[in-house]
Amino acid sequence: MVPSPTVSGSLRNRLVLALIGGAAVLAILLFFTVRSYAAKVAQQGQDNILVASVASILDAAALREGVLEVDIPYAAFSMLSTPSDDRVFYAIFQDGAFMSGYDDLQLSDGPEEEQWTFHTGEVRGERIRQVSARRTLVGLGKQTEIAVALGQTQDALSDTLDQISRNAAYLGLGFFLLTAALSFWVASTTFGQLNRLTMSVTRRGPQDLSPFKKPVPKEMAPLVLSLNSLMGRLDQSLSQSEDFIAEAAHRVRTPLATVRSYAETTLHRVERKENREALRAMVRAIDESSRAAGQLLDHAMITFRADHLEREEIDLVDLTRELVQRLTPIAEMKELSLSLTGEPSVPYSGDPILIQNAVRNMIDNALKYAPADSTVEIDVNTTPGIQITVSDSGPGFPPDEIDMLTRRFERGQNATGTIGSGLGLTIAQDVATAHGGSLVLTNQQKGGACVILSL
Repeated sequence: MVPSPTVSGSLRNRLVLALIGGAAVLAILLFFTVRSYAAKVAQQGQDNILVASVASILDAAALREGVLEVDIPYAAFSMLSTPSDDRVFYAIFQDGAFMSGYDDLQLSDGPEEEQWTFHTGEVRGERIRQVSARRTLVGLGKQTEIAVALGQTQDALSDTLDQISRNAAYLGLGFFLLTAALSFWVASTTFGQLNRLTMSVTRRGPQDLSPFKKPVPKEMAPLVLSLNSLMGRLDQSLSQSEDFIAEAAHRVRTPLATVRSYAETTLHRVERKENREALRAMVRAIDESSRAAGQLLDHAMITFRADHLEREEIDLVDLTRELVQRLTPIAEMKELSLSLTGEPSVPYSGDPILIQNAVRNMIDNALKYAPADSTVEIDVNTTPGIQITVSDSGPGFPPDEIDMLTRRFERGQNATGTIGSGLGLTIAQDVATAHGGSLVLTNQQKGGACVILSL
């Protein structure tokens, strides 16, 4: 079982939170910026109207026969009308003395002639925006200074600012929601590449160590480069291991065959019973070692070819029939017979060497456990799928061990005293897996084992 890695948070969630956090900050800045700019523009508009009103009052002032007359035009106050009916306060001063208007409205300090001074204050309990201006009048050798202070409440401006604030809030909220949605989309798109790389690794077979060649973003290039480097080292290590096993098995089988021939020759010459039994045990051990070496060699070859399948158009019936003919003498030596049944022809595209090796191990396994004077049945069929079934009338598989018998070097408890290496069924399963199939072990109702190779 592959151990689960230690997980520390989620990069996707971190990216989304970072983007949403940034969007929230930008939305707040957008709200205050829009509101501040709108307030400034609105205040500037009110100030311009106040200036125009004061200018019209100053223009209406005149010295007639040394007396200051101010005929306030109607337009001076009508231009200050607002939907909120803001109150207007004014005061006119001559040479610093109050002349007309509201006496509690004071001039702003220090305005120079023809200069406008703005001031925000409070008159009669109401907050106003005030502007002050002065002008010097000359007539009939007399000079006088007229000053006008004009103030207006800001109810309409407050309403306007409230509406602008709401609109700015809606704008900021919309910006935030849009950015949040874009953040999720950006995160999904960004990590989609990583997910596709993960799926590509997951879908690979256990023997597929080829490098990744599909284009990836440049930020993922170091990761893919590291994976390809790791794959290369693993492939080299596995190749060296397979070569070592194949070479070792080959070098072991040759001297074992020589030792066996000497042991058999000596067995015919020895007359003492205990010596003959010792030599028979020696021959048996040599046969087991030779078989194990042979199957190790076969397994190494299958492991290599499974990674580089050489598919050919073959007839599974012809392939199996040829194999049955070669194994018939071995079966007859054990007083067994082989029976081939099924369809007359089953075409298939696969690796003939691997399939033949798998079927040979299946038949050989049946020959080891089938009782004398019985028949090992081999069936090649296409229903429900392409299958090669080998069954015998022996003791069958131990029910509590049937799931582990395809593992390497695993043998059932009923295999005691039978020559074997525990690799035959493993080889058959590896061949089935390489062809996209499976190997199923069952026991027949009438007794005996049944092995089904599905392709």
